[in-house]
Amino acid sequence: MAQVPGPPGDAELIDRFLEMQAAEKGAAANTLSAYRTDLFQASAALPTGLACADEASLRSVLHRWSSLAPASQARKQSALRQFFTFLAEEAIISTDPTRGWARPSLQRPLPRLLARDEIAALFTLAGERADDPGRGADIRLLALLELLYGSGLRATELVSLPRRALRADEPFLIVRGKGGKERLVPVSDRAQAAVWRWLVYVPDDSRWLFPSGGQHLSRVRLFQLLRALAAAAGIAPDRISPHVLRHAFATHLLEGGADLRALQTMLGHSDISTTEIYTHVDTRRLVELVNARHPLARRTDPKSGARDQQSR
Repeated sequence: MAQVPGPPGDAELIDRFLEMQAAEKGAAANTLSAYRTDLFQASAALPTGLACADEASLRSVLHRWSSLAPASQARKQSALRQFFTFLAEEAIISTDPTRGWARPSLQRPLPRLLARDEIAALFTLAGERADDPGRGADIRLLALLELLYGSGLRATELVSLPRRALRADEPFLIVRGKGGKERLVPVSDRAQAAVWRWLVYVPDDSRWLFPSGGQHLSRVRLFQLLRALAAAAGIAPDRISPHVLRHAFATHLLEGGADLRALQTMLGHSDISTTEIYTHVDTRRLVELVNARHPLARRTDPKSGARDQQSR
């Protein structure tokens, strides 16, 4: 559906705001696109236009959005709040009508997970298929799977990897993530081996590691391939996605004793609070650790053999 801008002036101001978001805050293309849609929707809903709106009229727009998912409401409200902050800072308006708005509080959903035996079943099936001669598509799927679970890449980061992203003498990738930020991502020996097997099928002049029809493999196609593999492995297809495998990478590393800050770096999270969502999965191990190692933990009295609790 075509976007209908509000009265003259709004479209130009929205463009200026988005340029600032890209230049000064490094906002990702998807974020900019979402903000553009949000602001044009608000502009079209206001008789006076967006830039001239007062708080009451903006509240009416928020009410229109009240049936949307909480995350969508929060993003749209954030777009409005940041837009009017920009207008005030640029002296385009004298008063920011969103100044008193409280930031919406969202509880992060717990990540969907696959058990270790389910991960093993995926890799067993993918490995068996890749070992059949002449099965280039299966070798590609194994390489995709190894990089998703072995390096925790986002779907977009994975499918858009350049052909020469992996070098023989460097056990890591340089990945361009959200907002164009680059980070180093470790690559396991297994993943390296799978990628080298796949490279035999990639033309030397290809721009992409996973080419498809002149472009790179799409996220949608990656999603479809993983679901088909899951179904064949006896796993409900709706339980798997590229992001689920990214969650499994993070969860299982944390269970293995990985440092939270190191995990934040590998995942490319700008805020460690995003990484902390994975700590919920390690509750049992942490309880066992406290019971076994904490100075106040119950321990055996060497004289009586009884277990005594140290005084608190």
